[in-house]
Amino acid sequence: MELPRIQDDDELEALKASGALLPIIPGETLRFDPRLDPTRRYCRPWTRDFVQDLSLAYYHRFHEQIQVNSAVRTVKVQNKLRRHNRNAAPSEGDTASSHLAGLTVDLQRRGMSQDQIHWMERYLFYMKSLGLVEPEEERRQWVFHIMVSGRYAEWRETQDIVPMDRPEPATVTADSRPE
Repeated sequence: MELPRIQDDDELEALKASGALLPIIPGETLRFDPRLDPTRRYCRPWTRDFVQDLSLAYYHRFHEQIQVNSAVRTVKVQNKLRRHNRNAAPSEGDTASSHLAGLTVDLQRRGMSQDQIHWMERYLFYMKSLGLVEPEEERRQWVFHIMVSGRYAEWRETQDIVPMDRPEPATVTADSRPE
């Protein structure tokens, strides 16, 4: 997507101020790992939409929250992470971490039941088949690492997403027809 890799906190703050990165909003369907620095609970707008949509669907199915363990990172943070996490991608080159552009979130997998994991895998498989996400199940960190395509925003606009708690339309019966 040719988005810049966020070098440092100054660049991160500038992207937040411009609206290029938006805060991930916790609530009934979504929470954060308390260890995640509040300054890094941000991502691209389409990534935030994806996380909100996924967490709502998951909550309606299981009545449990999804936890965000990681979101945007700076090059400085990524380099520090690589010193103690063998799974962490480099901060430069073709395989640089997509967290550095605010495209990616890590969602907690530890503590999910087999049914919850399978549901998540099917959801992500479907989104991947549409070319909207690039998911990975990390075994050492026990997270779903999900990079979201900018195409998600366009795709989302074409969907009739109806809230699950929307009341059913009233049924017209012979007794309720106007005369």
